[in-house]
Amino acid sequence: MLIFTSAEYSLSVQNTRMFKNENLYSILASGFPADLDTVAIETPSRLYSFRDIEQASARFANYLSSLGMPPGGRILVQVEKSPEALMFYLGVLRAGFVYVPLNTAYRETELAYFLGDAKPSLVVCSEPNRAWVDALVQKQGSVRVETLNADRSGTLLDAATAFASNFETVASLSDDLGVILYTSGTTGRSKGAMLSHLNMASNAQVLHRYWGWQSSDVLLHMLPIFHVHGLFVAAHGALLAGARMVWLPKFDIEQALHYLPRCTVMMGVPTYYVRLLAQPEFGHAHCKNMRLFISGSAPLLQETFDNFRQRTGHTILERYGMSETVMLTSNPYDSKEGPRLGGTVGRPLPGVAVRVVGDTDQPMPDGEIGHIQVRGDNVFSGYWQMPDKTQESFTNDGWFRTGDLGHWNQQGYLVIVGRSKDLIITGGYNVYPKEIELIIDDLPGVLESAVVGVPHPDFGEAVVAVVVPQPGATLEPTALQAQLKQLIANFKVPKHVHVVAELPRNTMGKVQKNVLRDRYQLS
Repeated sequence: MLIFTSAEYSLSVQNTRMFKNENLYSILASGFPADLDTVAIETPSRLYSFRDIEQASARFANYLSSLGMPPGGRILVQVEKSPEALMFYLGVLRAGFVYVPLNTAYRETELAYFLGDAKPSLVVCSEPNRAWVDALVQKQGSVRVETLNADRSGTLLDAATAFASNFETVASLSDDLGVILYTSGTTGRSKGAMLSHLNMASNAQVLHRYWGWQSSDVLLHMLPIFHVHGLFVAAHGALLAGARMVWLPKFDIEQALHYLPRCTVMMGVPTYYVRLLAQPEFGHAHCKNMRLFISGSAPLLQETFDNFRQRTGHTILERYGMSETVMLTSNPYDSKEGPRLGGTVGRPLPGVAVRVVGDTDQPMPDGEIGHIQVRGDNVFSGYWQMPDKTQESFTNDGWFRTGDLGHWNQQGYLVIVGRSKDLIITGGYNVYPKEIELIIDDLPGVLESAVVGVPHPDFGEAVVAVVVPQPGATLEPTALQAQLKQLIANFKVPKHVHVVAELPRNTMGKVQKNVLRDRYQLS
């Protein structure tokens, strides 16, 4: 039943099994089929069964337990997507340690920060990055380094092979830390969102029921597995359902069109749907067995929403989540609960409460824009080693301040209209301008800079930098971009750099980023 006031909408929890003191792996494994030889993961070259997952994760857990790491020890992982990487994640959970995934695009400058902040006992990287990872680790003290590659090679696999293929999963309390997800901050410092086993398990269970997961489902998995969408929402969903995943290393239009007719569920960022629609041959035939298309991680244009429905007969389901909370709201899966409305992210999921408030946390009337705040078992406990940031992120009555702005429409669906922080979402990845500005300002010849996001037909938003040179200095946009590519992940590198004499400011001296967004729209 939908319960609502002008301030808050929530769905009652019906038949919700809450796992207060269970390891997340045990919960996911409870959904495995009785026949463990059933295919769980299909890649273009290899099949993996649920027994493979059970045994490989056990070997990894046994290996990790042999290292003498302290309880709750952090394991920093920056590897390419592979079934073995997923199994290692599950092994970390089983052994009771904390998994810290990193975007594979991060470079030395960024990794150095994560090493210093997370203070991991073990770092797992790809073999091509081993040399510079070793160099960084030596500066941090005694940290073990292993390698894991997408081609099923690496020292980690070699080490784990010697261990037993059975393991008694470590019991976990509800608030035991399972994962730290680093999310960019407006100050330039990344924040580590601490997610417990209960945070992730409660959300997996809710999505399992709400989105109608079945053991007969086949998930087309093309997302990366270093953030919420690919690792938790997609992989957790399929594992808990005992369903098959068609596992592709990344979005590839030819592979997507090849595998779609065999699949029933697809999750993607808006870019995936834009690129599918760009293929003239894409249509009903590719979607003959599909029951659910889900879009998230960035705003989906109404044009894409409408064109996709017209082309395929399927209505994309949009939802809303964060690194700190996993999923919060969703358009209805069951048409009996209402239509899926483009431009909205639906209603709160069962067990999740959402409210829209003003600057002093007062309730906002329906239709009026305010700050989005949330609470529920899925909401994280705080930021790693940032007690002050944690305190300011929660209200006195326990609601998490998401930093997003939105309002409720007449149907009781949440509409997100913007962000109170300067977050840019490009191709499903989060970019905070302040982080990029700090790096640009440190480059030779740069006086100051401003970074903004502008609409982009493919990526949703594009990163644009406006740079002021120091007196007498000459700056070349292409040279600045080349320097940045050596320092930061490629998705953060501005697609366009403009060199100007000065930045527009208001009477208080604040840079008018709204002016820059209008002035430097992509043509």
